[in-house]
Amino acid sequence: MTASSPSALDLMDQWQPPPRKRGPRGCVMLSLLVVGALVAGAVWVVVSLNDREPVPVKPVFTVPALSPAPRSAIPGDAGPLPAEPAKDAWIAKVSENTDIPSRALRAYVNAAEKTAKTTPRCEITWATIAGIGRTESQHARHDGSRAGEDGVVTPPIIGIPLDGSPGVMAVVDTDKGALDGDAKWDRAVGPMQFLPATWKRYGLRASGDGAAPDPQNIDDAALTTARYMCARGGDLGDPGGWWTAVLTYNNSTQYGQEVFSNADAYGKAALKPEPAPAPR
Repeated sequence: MTASSPSALDLMDQWQPPPRKRGPRGCVMLSLLVVGALVAGAVWVVVSLNDREPVPVKPVFTVPALSPAPRSAIPGDAGPLPAEPAKDAWIAKVSENTDIPSRALRAYVNAAEKTAKTTPRCEITWATIAGIGRTESQHARHDGSRAGEDGVVTPPIIGIPLDGSPGVMAVVDTDKGALDGDAKWDRAVGPMQFLPATWKRYGLRASGDGAAPDPQNIDDAALTTARYMCARGGDLGDPGGWWTAVLTYNNSTQYGQEVFSNADAYGKAALKPEPAPAPR
């Protein structure tokens, strides 16, 4: 059986008229349409970009170097401790206005708060604890470390061996390397850089969960710093007491002035009023 031949109607259904050639006018109209679309698109992109909210850039926090004579003054007021339920917002604001990570700042505030209840005569401020934290480890960020949400600093911060090298005091091992991993020489440990023997005497567990105090935990380290400084300085609201406490931490006038500068700058940042919202 052979295929049937297409009819005339079939051929007509399949016939397509040849494409019409565009004249000059058609090309011009098409070009105008394309250009118009491109211009409209460009305007929309520009308007869209202009409509976007500017991304705020956090300013660099600077600490003016102050040089008070030892026992002549204390850092400026750091303001009252934040109370619940405003504590979270306060921590977010002060962290944004300074170089203190919010997790470390919470540890400093909690340490000052607990110490105010246990040792009210001490008057240590969160800003002084933060001043120590900045000098000792940049708030647990030394060499890439950081404090996690659980307060544990990773990787652990361990100082150089105190082996009597030039400019370094000699401290023979006191803990068989339990805290610092060195069974020959002691090393300062944690974000607040405690010697193992000092930690053994003053270490506190901030959570109260019954576990041993951990110098690599920012909460434990901050609370222990407050305890140690209060024990050594007495009343830190007095210039003599403040300087005695700080110089016991590190017997160097330069060190004391650096901590003073840090604490003073943090106090000012905490008391800085919120800027007025930009007009829209």
